[in-house]
Amino acid sequence: MCSQFQVKLPLHVVEASFSHTRFPLRFPAGRPNIEPREEVTIGDSAAVVTQGAAGPEMAPLPFAWKGPNGRPVFNFRSDGRRFDGSRLCLVPASGFFEFTEAQPGQKRKTRWLFTLREEPWFWMAGIVRDGAFALLTTSPGEDVAPYHDRQVVVLPPHDGPDWLDLARPEKELLRPLDAGALTVERVFPPLTPTLL
Repeated sequence: MCSQFQVKLPLHVVEASFSHTRFPLRFPAGRPNIEPREEVTIGDSAAVVTQGAAGPEMAPLPFAWKGPNGRPVFNFRSDGRRFDGSRLCLVPASGFFEFTEAQPGQKRKTRWLFTLREEPWFWMAGIVRDGAFALLTTSPGEDVAPYHDRQVVVLPPHDGPDWLDLARPEKELLRPLDAGALTVERVFPPLTPTLL
């Protein structure tokens, strides 16, 4: 499951995704400095957007809350659930990682980076509990299925605001993207160029 993601985007790009909505993005804790991060992992703090009393607002929250067994809850299955009573959030990202078995001769698992084709960034749908966020998952689309049996819910930049106020039915948003929407790159072990 997705326990790591990447954030490489300036704040004004995130703000612009709310330009077509009635309410602009607000910053009750001050404008965050979204510095480029190769990796956000469980326990790290990340800037997320939630629905406040006066509209969407961005503030940092930790990634994953503690479950009843003490383990971190970083992914939350969306299938067959309703979220109209939940505190919804949007997590901006430029990529997310999945892991498969180690390549021959390697001890660490193979790491794959997924990005949205023809877009420098996207939203991941999530929920907030106990002052932390988890990413919603769905069945894998064709792009992710060869690597994992679940995937995070990826929303193109223009669809994010619809998740915050449930402007569209959940089943339209909490689903995998069409085949070919995501690109995948092996980042560990790195691919070495073939010598001619």
